[in-house]
Amino acid sequence: MPKLLITTAFISLLTWVISCSGRSGQTAVAPGTKTPETGSSPATVPVRYIKMISPEEDADFSLHNRINVILEAGNRNQVPDSVVISFDGKILATLKAEPWKYTVPELYTITTGRKSLKAAAFKEGRAATIVTRFVIIKSDIIPERYGYRVVHSYPHDRNAFTQGLFYDEGVFYEGTGQETGSSLREVEMTTGKVLRQLNLSADLFGEGITLYKNRIYQVTWRSKIGFVYDKPTFKEINKIYYQTEGWGLTTINNRIVMSDGTNVLYFFEPEMFTVVSRLEVYDNEKKVDQLNELEYINGEIWANIWMTDLIARIDPVSGKVLGYINMKGILNDPDTDTSVKVLNGIAYDKEGDRIFVTGKNWPKLFEIRITE
Repeated sequence: MPKLLITTAFISLLTWVISCSGRSGQTAVAPGTKTPETGSSPATVPVRYIKMISPEEDADFSLHNRINVILEAGNRNQVPDSVVISFDGKILATLKAEPWKYTVPELYTITTGRKSLKAAAFKEGRAATIVTRFVIIKSDIIPERYGYRVVHSYPHDRNAFTQGLFYDEGVFYEGTGQETGSSLREVEMTTGKVLRQLNLSADLFGEGITLYKNRIYQVTWRSKIGFVYDKPTFKEINKIYYQTEGWGLTTINNRIVMSDGTNVLYFFEPEMFTVVSRLEVYDNEKKVDQLNELEYINGEIWANIWMTDLIARIDPVSGKVLGYINMKGILNDPDTDTSVKVLNGIAYDKEGDRIFVTGKNWPKLFEIRITE
């Protein structure tokens, strides 16, 4: 029965291929190890040349801490030729022999965030085992706590769902949100009167705005599209695109900084609007999420923390929170539910050294001074 013989041979061959492929329930074991079921040697599979003993996954460190890395050979009979240590994407050292230990210097733990720590074991010139852990770098200080006092209050349009705000040459520029209600506005400071208004498409939810070289940048919430306008005319001169949600914007020298509602700040090159760096914001205890409207004030990034009365003062170099300003009670208005219509909007008059804040659908905009 030739057909039966061919079929049997084919099945035997197929069974051999599957068993040698390491799939269908096969467990990777070192060469030469016998399996209890058959007593024969299985197919050759990669050896685990190295394992990481310390630090543990998501271990906490502070800025400028050293990080001690302790490794062990995965098998005493299979020792790597070398181990390359990388931290936050940078190669720091190559270990040639035991003990497999290394200390990440403090000059590499200079920004807050969740950082990768990688050990790559090499054998005969090839990467044989790669182990990756993540560590958390938090702030090395306890944030200062600040209050405020109101210097002056100004009228503000209750229909303005404030998402972005900045001051320039005696007037406010305001970005408002909500589908069918998003706009870019020029607002008279003393009266709150809208001098100019450009409405966004009804399907867009407007977010933060900022000024760069006489151009106004505006992002939208979830559409991943923004706009660049000529400030004197509000004429659209470009569109910009990004990969996250758009929340707040501010400008630092030749970079535009954007928040996306997480603890991450993105630094963009303004002309092509490409990300050149990112910063994860932490205080001494935790990551600081819900970063919203942004303003650059005297070397710090100030950020509204959404759904709170807090403004975080952030070091734009390290990512650590320098302090929190508690704005609770600033709008004492019985007709405004500030648990829903939250604090949002920070503007700075650099020449006059004046700070302004407002909120979503608030009837007032305030000039404030910070108190200890």
